[in-house]
Amino acid sequence: MTIAEAYAVCAGIAQREAKNFYYSFRVLPENKRNAMCAVYAFMRRADDISDDETLPVAERRVVMADWLEAWRAARRSGVSDDPVFLALNDTQRRFAIPDALLEDLVRGTTMDLDLEGSQAGMVYVTETVADKTQTLQVYQDFEGLYRYCYLVASVVGLVCIKIFGYTDPRAEDLAEKTGVAFQLTNILRDVSEDAGRGRIYLPLQDLSSGRVEVKQLLQVVRREAETKVVRSLLAQEAARALVYYAAAEELLPLIDKDSRAALWVLVTIYRGLLERIMAKNYDVFSERVSVPTSRKLMIMAQGMGMAVRNRMVS
Repeated sequence: MTIAEAYAVCAGIAQREAKNFYYSFRVLPENKRNAMCAVYAFMRRADDISDDETLPVAERRVVMADWLEAWRAARRSGVSDDPVFLALNDTQRRFAIPDALLEDLVRGTTMDLDLEGSQAGMVYVTETVADKTQTLQVYQDFEGLYRYCYLVASVVGLVCIKIFGYTDPRAEDLAEKTGVAFQLTNILRDVSEDAGRGRIYLPLQDLSSGRVEVKQLLQVVRREAETKVVRSLLAQEAARALVYYAAAEELLPLIDKDSRAALWVLVTIYRGLLERIMAKNYDVFSERVSVPTSRKLMIMAQGMGMAVRNRMVS
């Protein structure tokens, strides 16, 4: 398989699966767009292994370890029959992306497969709601959740700015915080879905300060209690996310001009998602909140216009 064919496979994965991310890829120069697709395809595979509920957690850990070792072998040899590994090798070479960042990304994914929970700052809570007993992984405090956000989202941001290009080292801290903003938005959107998988990403410390018990949250998820029970808790997390979104505004002028439009598109879509959650008064339980495709296309069109203007003045 040629490098071009490998990148085409990754582009297909990104187009099919990336949703919010793919709109930002479209406004990048071709070489950077290909690189982003390769990184996304790698991330997608790690997520798919972690979330494959057809396998017990212990088996998923084995599959993840085998897949990770196959990637490491591809890095050592420089060859692979896996198109994602082949394209990613080329991307890492072109944009000087260290293995350590991608190792951290996978480490973040495997935190959800931590059977003990101790390394991830998690505890296990068992609750019975409507005669159904469920054991859930819950973060104890925001410090533990921040570490999770760093590994699954901030690391992605640090990889992205390697592709986007930057010279000011301040960009790294700002990319980390922007990633946290994105992941907090995802956590708010996915409260119900995550609870169904036995995970609560709203820290116990925050639940306690908001006088919300885990059982009450599960009752809201199951539509056995009204949203208002947890509204102030979700509002607290949204306010925290907005603080981190401020970093994105500072990051934008620090990356290369030919990539600023892509970052703007991504931030605008994600922050728009948070704003829609807030506008729905934090009802993320009756249906999945999303930014309409028409709105995403409009944002992408604006981004393309921005990209053209930036190339003209470069």
